Amino acid sequence: MSHSYGWRLENSYADLPEYLFSRINPTPVSEPQLLLFNNDLANSLGIDLPTDDKKMLAQLFSGNQLPKDTSPIAQAYAGHQFGHFSILGDGRAHLVGEQITPDNKRFDIQLKGSGPTPYSRNGDGRAALAPMLREYLISEAMHALKIPTTRSLALVLSGESVMRSSLLDGAILTRVASSHIRVGTFEYANFTKGFEGLKILADYSIARHYPKLVQQENPYLDFLKAVVERQAKLVAAWMHIGFIHGVMNTDNMTISGETIDYGPCAFMDIFSMGKVFSSIDSHGRYSYGSQAHVAQWNLVKLADSLLPLLHKESGRAVKLAEEAIDSYSKIFNQAWITGMRCKLGLFGEEVEDFSLAQKFLDWMQTSKADYTRTFRDLTQENMPENKAYKSPAFQKWYMEWKERLLRNSKPLNLSLCLMRDSNPVIIPNNYYVEEVLLAGEGGDIEPFMALLEALRNPFEETLSNEIYRNPNKKMNSDYKTFCGT
Repeated sequence: MSHSYGWRLENSYADLPEYLFSRINPTPVSEPQLLLFNNDLANSLGIDLPTDDKKMLAQLFSGNQLPKDTSPIAQAYAGHQFGHFSILGDGRAHLVGEQITPDNKRFDIQLKGSGPTPYSRNGDGRAALAPMLREYLISEAMHALKIPTTRSLALVLSGESVMRSSLLDGAILTRVASSHIRVGTFEYANFTKGFEGLKILADYSIARHYPKLVQQENPYLDFLKAVVERQAKLVAAWMHIGFIHGVMNTDNMTISGETIDYGPCAFMDIFSMGKVFSSIDSHGRYSYGSQAHVAQWNLVKLADSLLPLLHKESGRAVKLAEEAIDSYSKIFNQAWITGMRCKLGLFGEEVEDFSLAQKFLDWMQTSKADYTRTFRDLTQENMPENKAYKSPAFQKWYMEWKERLLRNSKPLNLSLCLMRDSNPVIIPNNYYVEEVLLAGEGGDIEPFMALLEALRNPFEETLSNEIYRNPNKKMNSDYKTFCGT
């Protein structure tokens, strides 16, 4: 364990059987340069690095010179990718260790783009700059939006090129997560080792993420239920802010309930339940409106993997798993309507609240309204001038909503406060994200830094985010995002 600069690194995952990982060091790069460092996150982790020593930080976060006593690993896992099962693993990532924070919480420190591993499947183990910038920006924006997420600690230019469709600058991202244990990790353990392998992984996961379940009569069933609950609430939170993950494979779903792997992700502008941005999602499997169903499908795969642990009688195990999965819809629907009540300023619960929210979304879809801006407009005491708001359909809904507000148990000013705390003024708008990524690829990081700063306070109208609230920016209707490589 190293305490230098506040590092308190352990690697409890590396104490598990080695079928779950491979011990391998990052591949050194020639001329690393520090591009971004998240000092606030470092402080919360208890890490106190000399921020003026850019060379040392570049060596550290490139993987060239790791903290002492570390034993990096690449994790093995499987996954259903667009419904098809594959054996996978960290093909370009190294888990450096687990930082123990001053309040004794444990977080993985992972380098992404740090070189090939046994799981690279003929890949080069590297990452291009733009996708790493995207993950840094979106993960930090999600944190500011109060969505459970992995975080970004640092970004280093590798000083080397990577070949994709053309030669691109290489980069290495340092990612922080409660852990990188995925639904696909359990699929892998079950597929390769069966009961014994599953039990070791499940016992570790429960002790690390759900320690209160250790003493339960059936901790594995309670573990499944706990993951179901976290994932249901997470996806509901995505829906509230118009976030589309884009590649919800089982290897991209954590058992901790954090958003992970920001590849072809995007935030919706014009509202549509069928909205897809990902270039590889040609059939809309991971569209905005499908996310809740896909999450449940993924959880079924977790339940399938856990069956040997749930009960010694297979029939009874299946019954217990089905009951746990059946709870998903109720948890999701409750989380969704609770969030929508906040977005609409509704106190108390009325049966018709669900219909009221749904009618509003139906109107938005028909009217091709901007999701974020329309909800924010509702937070004004008087709706701004907009032709769409004068339509009979909107006026009818607006009167229903106003009548519902009058039945609130709290005054209107508190409803407006609740709405302003629940409806961001700014999200990572696709137009601006692409603009700053393009500038970053060209060597100008200042636009990226400006947008990153603007996204730190998404629920407040600030000077730093004023220019990003321009309603006249029009997105390309054919806009596509691509998997991070």
